[in-house]
Amino acid sequence: MSSPDLSSPYARFKVLWSYFWSDHAFIRFSFTNAHWIDAKLVRTNQPSPRQLAWWKKQGIKTVINVRGPREEPFYWLEKEACARLGLMLVDAPLDSRDAPQPERVLKARDMFENIEYPALIHCKSGADRAGLMGAFYRYFHLGHPMAEAKDELGRRTLHNREGKTGVLDMFLETYAREIEPQGLDLAQWVQSDAYDAVAMTRAFRSRWWGDLLVERILRRE
Repeated sequence: MSSPDLSSPYARFKVLWSYFWSDHAFIRFSFTNAHWIDAKLVRTNQPSPRQLAWWKKQGIKTVINVRGPREEPFYWLEKEACARLGLMLVDAPLDSRDAPQPERVLKARDMFENIEYPALIHCKSGADRAGLMGAFYRYFHLGHPMAEAKDELGRRTLHNREGKTGVLDMFLETYAREIEPQGLDLAQWVQSDAYDAVAMTRAFRSRWWGDLLVERILRRE
């Protein structure tokens, strides 16, 4: 499905209706799950056009969308709002149930060196992929050791490590525990033969109650 003409009142109504219910925007109107990592970067759940306007007033210049570009209501509305507000929209997709592919780690590293700050990172819930990207920011841009940077994945932002999303913890913790002490940079590790994203994803074992919470109750993306 191609992007609709949002200047049409009926088309906009259909998009907003789907966004409100199917994308669970009704939950996020009063709960943004927003946390500043430092003075230059904040992480949140999916912002609405009205929330993007509010964030611009707070000084935000760049919006990093880790859900990725999609032919879906949230993206149509976000892309339109960023263009109207003069915000730079950067699509940097990450997966929440797979160890990250090397090219996505490298893109994150390069992105943080080139975007205009202050910036906002978001996924759908602000818990998992936003946390992973926040860890990348702390590690690559702020120079924090991964033992500290990995704290961006935590219960304070509603991340659940017992469900399938726990593979993100496994990725960061494996690097912090086994690789970083050897002096090997994260970017070097993911590009080496020692790193296999598919094998790591297969090796991770979630807990049944974690899957119930994440997949059935919270219905995380």
